[in-house]
Amino acid sequence: MIFDLAFIWAGVIAFAVLTYVVLDGFDLGIGILFPLIKGEKNKDLAMNTVAPVWDGNETWLVLGGGGLYAVFPLVYAIVLPALYAPIIAMLIGLIFRGVAFEFRWRTVKGKFLWDWAFSGGSIMAAFAQGIALGALVQGIEVSGRAYSGGNWDWLTPFSVLTGISVVIGYALLGSTWLVMKTEGYVRDLCYRLSWGLAIATLGLIGVVSLITPFLNPEYLTRWFSWPTAGFTLIMPAMMMYTSWRLYKGLKEKNDVEPFLASLSIFILSFAGIGISFYPYMVPPNVTIWQAAAPDSSLAFVGWGALFLLPMILTYTAYSYWVFRGKVDPDQGYH
Repeated sequence: MIFDLAFIWAGVIAFAVLTYVVLDGFDLGIGILFPLIKGEKNKDLAMNTVAPVWDGNETWLVLGGGGLYAVFPLVYAIVLPALYAPIIAMLIGLIFRGVAFEFRWRTVKGKFLWDWAFSGGSIMAAFAQGIALGALVQGIEVSGRAYSGGNWDWLTPFSVLTGISVVIGYALLGSTWLVMKTEGYVRDLCYRLSWGLAIATLGLIGVVSLITPFLNPEYLTRWFSWPTAGFTLIMPAMMMYTSWRLYKGLKEKNDVEPFLASLSIFILSFAGIGISFYPYMVPPNVTIWQAAAPDSSLAFVGWGALFLLPMILTYTAYSYWVFRGKVDPDQGYH
């Protein structure tokens, strides 16, 4: 083949996962912060900032999961048995969160139950995503072409740490999103919350980054051997600059900059994981090319992706363009 289809598809899947994280991260973050927002009108306002776009954000999760099954079936066959529990927990959390969007507007007496479903589902989904990430980073035991670990290998101190980190990070995305999209009480509350969440997020990223290279000799080699050791200087420098932009935006109360800086922190963190993983799809055993379907299958699915991806990107961009700007508290999702 003229093109390395396996490598291209690895990039497509990585893009879909990253897009899901940065888009669905802030609406999960709103659910995580929901108990801290006082007053029904303020809760409604917070929810209305994501009501037009939240379900579209999850399109990227479907694309990432479905694409993985189609183009990297070996990864799907290994990772799913290894991470059944956190994946099921994530799906249950997303279901509760999604149902709450519809049902909390249809009741008065039971509204508090759907508030807790919205918040609890968001926390569960975020924590499960972090657990799954940590389990993948620390390595999955493979024998031949199948998962050979135990039922609880996914639950370790490191995976719990990454789970907490994702919850806090999503809360930062949610708070800076609400700063950008609201006025009055909700905006002021989220400015105050963003300071602590920013410090906690950056601190947890630092701890996870220090631990990760020592989980696998391949990671250590990647980060501390030339020429890839250059990333060890570049990535922290970029993270420091982005952190400074976040600090500056919060200090000067620039409503847009804190959210963009928070997104950049997530993008840099995702890039760091990608640098550690490459060329593995399932560290430390299965590479991109070992996991890929035959080139004929990759090419066949690729034709569909050529039409599907521009449609999803256009729909997503159009949705955010239509609902840009501050949200009117007197209008919204009913």
